[in-house]
Parts: sequence; structure tokens; C-alpha cells
Amino acid sequence: MGTGPRAIDALRQCIRDAAHAGADWIQIREKDLSGSELFELVRFAVAAARGSHTKILVNDRLDVAVAAEASGVHLGEASLPVEAVSQWRRVKGRDDFLIGASCHSLSSALKAGECGADYIYFGPVYATPSKAAYGPAQGIARLREVCSDVQIPVIAIGGITVQNAAECIAAGAAGIAAIRMFQQQQDLAAVVNRLHDISPAQKS
Repeated sequence: MGTGPRAIDALRQCIRDAAHAGADWIQIREKDLSGSELFELVRFAVAAARGSHTKILVNDRLDVAVAAEASGVHLGEASLPVEAVSQWRRVKGRDDFLIGASCHSLSSALKAGECGADYIYFGPVYATPSKAAYGPAQGIARLREVCSDVQIPVIAIGGITVQNAAECIAAGAAGIAAIRMFQQQQDLAAVVNRLHDISPAQKS
């Protein structure tokens, strides 16, 4: 999504709609925003989710996540090391602060768990344009292997749809993450409810 005023307004509306629809987590991943712009967006998201069970996570920017009182930070392969953020959390006594990591192999998933991540995103499970840079689709068999071997929750990502979400849960995923599936829905609440029906532990 772009970063002009209209795009930001549309994103804010999407965040508000997702929180009202009952999404478990909303991840703020706008990499093109300045630090101050990202802070304002995350602060808006935190306010929009207040009073609900929705948690707000911020990509990469631990400083912004902490300053805006988000629920946690999600780390990519080029982000701060999971171990360093986990150590910060211990020093600060922030046991409530979530640490997630994106992983594209079993070895990186195992390492993330060992270093203190609370959950991982694993994928892309299915082919999707937004994850093409991470290689071909991993497939359900690989997802099942990771879910079996990793001791923390695994969230399936990449090409997830309402139709194939159940297959991911059956493979052992604790939940799913998606972009297009949520942005393109007219009735977001119905989609979230359907995903929750698949599994009480679903993270949408």
C-alpha cells in the first residue's frame, strides 16, 4: 500500500475494521513510513484495538512498538536478532511483550524458538506474489514438518485463503496470517468468524 494521505486513511480504516471484526492480531508493516509517521499509525492502531482482544504488532521497529505501546514486535531475517530482543525483554521485565520471527526453513524456525521467539511465521506455504522473493512455495508437507518439530506456535503465511486455511490448521499451524484475504473482503467480520470456527486457537 502507498504512503500518501489517502493510502494512510484507507489503511487506518482497514485497521479499524479488522479490530472491530475480532481479528486476533494486526501487524503494522509499513516500511516506507518515517519513524514519526509509523509511530502515529501504530498509536492509532493501539487506540482502535483498545477494549478488544486484538493485539497490535509492529514489523522490525522495536523502538516504535515500545513507544506506541504495541503488544509486540515481528522480526524479519534482516531485523534485530531475536536473541537480542529477548534479552531486552528479560532486562525490562516485559514478559507481556510478544516477539515473533519470519522463518523460511526448519533450521531458522528452530533457531528462532531457541533464541526466545514466542511464535514464528512460516512460509510461503502457497504461491503468492508478495512472497515471491522468498522462493517457491514451501507446501503443506513442509509446514507440517515445521509444526511438528518447533516447540512454539507456527503461523502459516503466504497465499492463505479462506478455502485453504483449514488445511494449514490441520497440518498443525496455530493460525494463519494474510494480507489480500483480509483487504479484499466486503464482510470482514464474517471471514474472521469463519476462521475462528476452524480453530479456537486461530490467529487471524
